[in-house]
Amino acid sequence: MKQRLDAYFELSQLGTSVRVEVLAGITTFLTMAYIIVVNPLILGDAGVPLDGALFATVMVAGISSIFMGLYAKLPIALAPGMGLNAYFAYTLVLGQGLAWETALAAVFVSGLIFVVLSLPGLNIREQIVRAVPPGVRIGVAAGIGLFLALIGMVNAGVIVASPATVVEFGGFGAGFVLFFLGLVLAALFLIRKVPGALILSILAVSLLALLFQSFGWVVDAVFIPEAVVQAPSLDTFLRLDLVAVFSVALIAPIFALLFTDMFDSISTFVGVAKVAGLVDEQGHPKNAGKALLVDGTSTAISGLFGSSPGTAYIESAAGVEQGGRSGLTAVVAGALFLPFMFLAPLLGFIPAVATAPVLVLVGLFMMSVLKDVDWNDFEVVVPAFVAMIAIPFTYSITEGIVFGFLAHVVIRVLNGKWSEIGATLWVIFALSIVMLLL
Repeated sequence: MKQRLDAYFELSQLGTSVRVEVLAGITTFLTMAYIIVVNPLILGDAGVPLDGALFATVMVAGISSIFMGLYAKLPIALAPGMGLNAYFAYTLVLGQGLAWETALAAVFVSGLIFVVLSLPGLNIREQIVRAVPPGVRIGVAAGIGLFLALIGMVNAGVIVASPATVVEFGGFGAGFVLFFLGLVLAALFLIRKVPGALILSILAVSLLALLFQSFGWVVDAVFIPEAVVQAPSLDTFLRLDLVAVFSVALIAPIFALLFTDMFDSISTFVGVAKVAGLVDEQGHPKNAGKALLVDGTSTAISGLFGSSPGTAYIESAAGVEQGGRSGLTAVVAGALFLPFMFLAPLLGFIPAVATAPVLVLVGLFMMSVLKDVDWNDFEVVVPAFVAMIAIPFTYSITEGIVFGFLAHVVIRVLNGKWSEIGATLWVIFALSIVMLLL
């Protein structure tokens, strides 16, 4: 078996072994296992059945990661993406009033388009990648990070609405104490590089919330599950409303999902491949075409199973740091997700205040892209900043994307550099205006 694995994944050529790859896969899984809890709870805010959302989450993560390992042979795991789930729940469903079944259809269609753009022989994906300004790409990623942090603090009751100042501090209480303890505890775990830092902090805060509740200090309800294991729920499987896809109102959501998913994936592939040394002579990630095809497929099956889009996880870098260099790392990580489809009852034990600190810290991770911005280049900085602040301030990822594109193109035109705007970017600019009008 070891010889077959070595031959298929080219372990010897990559200077690794089955043991190292398995340990790397376990490490990758532990760093992203929080999504098993966080994704269903976010989708649950939009009315998606929790049990079905958990089943969809683990199936998307398991199948996509295994497919990535076997087909693209890269040590990159996938799962429903943070930021994309926020867009699904808080913008499409709660913000625009779409039914969650309709939003699933938008996810499915955006995945199919992603797959078509990633097919061998077509150069469309590369044209789009080259056309999108780096500043806008960075600004959107950072803006989603701020958006997630805002959502986390709102969910914990740390920030509440105010008629006088729009938002204000929610006051000192059990929720604030638990949120702050969870934030500090997760930070300490991360500092000390404890495997599974985020999921451990979720469990710790849930136990503290149960303790607070037993002493009568009011927090979000924490329920002791009557059972630990139950059969997987199919409440969300194939519930997408494909008829609604033909509505004009879905053009903007599909475009926003496609854009965000595509560039989130590309940045992840570039980052992880660079750390792993899996790049060609030009510095491009190896098997990038296959990897993006897997990513598009992950988004498409997300719509079928009942989740927000699946995407490549930057947490895969943790497995790479552990020595993972082949697709076997992704296969192991994906396989570890699958047993959790039977543990849906445990979600009732996790209050929103337990996942809130994780949302804040994931927002922190996404803000790290700002290090690549030249703050003295205002042609880049202004569109990036506009996109970044528009997302949390408008409570919409779509608006941030649109504002970023509009700012970039208009500034270039007024600065006499309209000739530097290619045909693809003009098309995207036109689509952005359409999205804004819709």
